[in-house]
Amino acid sequence: MLNRALALCDFDPEQALQVADIGCGTGTSTLALARALNADITAVDFLPRFLARLELHAQEAGLEKRIQTVCGSMDALPFADNSLNLIFSKGAIYDIGFASGVNNWRRFLKPGGLLVVSEITWCHANPPATLREHLEQAYPEVGTASSKIQVLENAGYSPIAHFLLPQTAWTEHYYAPLAEQFAPFLARHPGNEDAQSIVADNQAEIAMHNEYSTDFTYGMYIARKL
Repeated sequence: MLNRALALCDFDPEQALQVADIGCGTGTSTLALARALNADITAVDFLPRFLARLELHAQEAGLEKRIQTVCGSMDALPFADNSLNLIFSKGAIYDIGFASGVNNWRRFLKPGGLLVVSEITWCHANPPATLREHLEQAYPEVGTASSKIQVLENAGYSPIAHFLLPQTAWTEHYYAPLAEQFAPFLARHPGNEDAQSIVADNQAEIAMHNEYSTDFTYGMYIARKL
């Protein structure tokens, strides 16, 4: 997924890049970006324990000199205007909303800089009513790829490409590892109703995805700042 997106960006391998990975989590994508690009990368997340894990993995990989971590909010980023060649955000922009994110982050990109961001996307224009109601309650900005492209164009970007992520992005890389943690999590919180509710909510989400897996997924969007 990331390699496909970077291939579509078509960066000059000799160009030294300034890159931000926003909502980086434990840094799987940050490390992949550091391996793939000639770049200094600033990884932003609001959870210090995630950043600590990223710093450890970067050191183990010999990439610590190329990765800087920042603990903070994605709606209060520390970058100077027109300073970044690439903003990357995987599975995180929904925290502040797609339209808000692409509009607010644009000023940090250099002219011609690229935005690569993933976003929950309908696979077609007519999802089942039950699913639409559920997802729109959780995230009112869920929409088709064409609606996301329109948001990008209105925000001052030229869309380059988009593609839908395979279902394995949900099943193998998200839901399966998540489900493996349910039993240990409940064991750490025996009899805790809040813990039981968290697990039940996640199990319901997994069941919903399994039922409607052909109706929604994540889309990856690549766009250039005009």
